[in-house]
Amino acid sequence: MRRFIGTGLRGIGFTFFALTSVMVAAYAFAFLKVLPYEPQNPFMASFAVQGLVVPMHFFGAGLALLLAPVQASAWVRRRWPALHRTSGWLYAGGVLAGGVAGLGMAFHAQGGWASGAGFLLLAVTWLLVTGNGIRFAVLGDIARHRHWMVHSLAMTFGAVTLRVILFGGTLVFKLPLEPVYIFAAWTSWTFNMAVCELWLRWRRRAMPLQASRRAQPA
Repeated sequence: MRRFIGTGLRGIGFTFFALTSVMVAAYAFAFLKVLPYEPQNPFMASFAVQGLVVPMHFFGAGLALLLAPVQASAWVRRRWPALHRTSGWLYAGGVLAGGVAGLGMAFHAQGGWASGAGFLLLAVTWLLVTGNGIRFAVLGDIARHRHWMVHSLAMTFGAVTLRVILFGGTLVFKLPLEPVYIFAAWTSWTFNMAVCELWLRWRRRAMPLQASRRAQPA
């Protein structure tokens, strides 16, 4: 019964992760297609002066987010390892484009340096964590590769968390945009990283216990 509940909860969690990732990725690509200029909108006015880094970020981060469920799927890794590897390289390319562009966009972030510093640290960490995951894959150290890539996926999912925080803060609680945006610039990815690390530690503790239970005679 406990195993059945655990499997069900994991399925619900993955479904939520996959659906929200695809939805926000679709938003990124749709926004990239129209990229409206609205001078009265501070975000649009800021995007207008940043040049190619804005579409580069939306495309790269959108691609990484779209492929995140494929990378996270154990079923895909087992059944179609070639698909996992190919989509993994595409995912890494998306992170590279989105992260490098994010470095430039951080200097023009809404909220000034209070939010810009958060996005700058996010871009640097995202690139380093993903690069480390790719390095261990090339070296054949699959355990460390998975460890780092889970953290990378958590940071990629920050695009979803960011929008949840902005929606909740400005539309549900009716708070001013700027403080909510500054809060989101830091917590949208640090929260995900903290949850990811706690989950990995719990998993490391749970695996030996599960193995010992399976080894016990009926």
